[in-house]
Amino acid sequence: MGWKEAAEPVLTRMPAVRRPEGHVPFKRKLAWTAGILILYFFLTNINLLGLNQAEATDLFGQFRAILAGEMGSILQVGIGPIVTASIVLQLLGGANLLGLDTDDPRDQVLYQGLQKLLVVVMTALTALPMVFAGGFLPAQPTLTLGGVTFGESGVQALMFTQIFIGGILILYMDEVVSKWGVGSGIGLFIIAGVSQRLVAGFLSLSEEGFFFSWYQILFTDDVQIGSLVGGDGLYQLIISEGQILALFTTVLIFAIVVYAESVRVEIPLSHARVKGARGRFPVKLIYASVLPMILVRALQANIQFLGQIVNSQTTMPSWLGVYADGQPVSGFFYYTAPIYSPDDWMWWTGLTQEPWMIMIRIGVDLTFMVIGGAIFAIFWVETTNMGPESTAQQIQNSGMQIPGFRQNVGVVEKVMERYIPQVTVIGGALVGLLAVMANMLGTIGAVTGTGLLLAVSITYKLYEEIAEEQMMEMHPMMREMFGKE
Repeated sequence: MGWKEAAEPVLTRMPAVRRPEGHVPFKRKLAWTAGILILYFFLTNINLLGLNQAEATDLFGQFRAILAGEMGSILQVGIGPIVTASIVLQLLGGANLLGLDTDDPRDQVLYQGLQKLLVVVMTALTALPMVFAGGFLPAQPTLTLGGVTFGESGVQALMFTQIFIGGILILYMDEVVSKWGVGSGIGLFIIAGVSQRLVAGFLSLSEEGFFFSWYQILFTDDVQIGSLVGGDGLYQLIISEGQILALFTTVLIFAIVVYAESVRVEIPLSHARVKGARGRFPVKLIYASVLPMILVRALQANIQFLGQIVNSQTTMPSWLGVYADGQPVSGFFYYTAPIYSPDDWMWWTGLTQEPWMIMIRIGVDLTFMVIGGAIFAIFWVETTNMGPESTAQQIQNSGMQIPGFRQNVGVVEKVMERYIPQVTVIGGALVGLLAVMANMLGTIGAVTGTGLLLAVSITYKLYEEIAEEQMMEMHPMMREMFGKE
């Protein structure tokens, strides 16, 4: 008996959101999407019962813009377990260790069930060390609920249960959006988190707020800029209090992503039976989208998460990591930590690390993101049926063909092989390079360059999907042509 036969009784019984039996009207899709978004914001504002907020530490820290969720809330783990489970499945599927054919309906059910099971396991494995190890989410000594008093162990168990429920909720919220809404839940949650931080970065009435900082610079003496040609006045104006570089990077990322999304190779198509019906198949520069970048950053987040846990439980060898104030300052975990902001690499501003150490860290981050981006982009294309073979089959099923070529799946596949693999690698590597450069320059609201890059690209994709849905509503026959019915 193979693993599929042994696991099938469990995987096929995993709870799932029912798929719509027919076409879902666009307004209903918008309603489902808006409802899930409101629920997401509501859950991020429910604090963990029993948590000592004053002494809590966010293990995800700078990765919050990517992993969504909210520190100290019921959505503490965010989309982390979902992304980690996707990484495991992508790697296993890429190595062909699962033996699953996603074109087979039975294997599709097993794949989806396996993914849900992995998310459940990853949620538990992520929440356990947060609550029970290292004091990252310290519990209150006692807690009384309904006349029942819980000791510290009982409070910890209660906190773990809340985080676990939050992880399962976000899994099924993502599934509701994917099946009944517009776009994907993961993308929606990332947009929500980044947008919230970006707006706060502009409008916050604190030192982090862009407009408030400039009010202080121009009309008060709270910020001493000093000479712009000497001292640290120029640094304060451009990078620190003035945030000019962050504003420039934020605008630049918007412009680059929108431009990159418009760069494409368009393959002409014509309908085999409907004369005059023509179309184009776009192979975009960012063909695999920026979602594979979430997988790369999540892998880095898990490495840093492991380092924090090990450091809290034992004394590590210096080559593995030396920590100060909860952050690695040397060793393996320092070199594999992403560059978060200009303060992480501008050694002339007083960093304790030597310039050669900082350059190694930048090199590792660039290599990780560029090569990892290309590899995960390839995995993403293959597992989401965007590869040459699947694309050719979709074109054939829609009744379209490439003018000047025989109406044959193999012929169309060969044409697609000229473009899709190369563009996938180039696009994945380019997005990785952009993410590192954006992080090095910083952004408004400290959303990180990667978070902003993801939010802008996902929003652009969402806009395109909404436009497509509206077109399908206006022309119902197109749903049948493109298999949307």
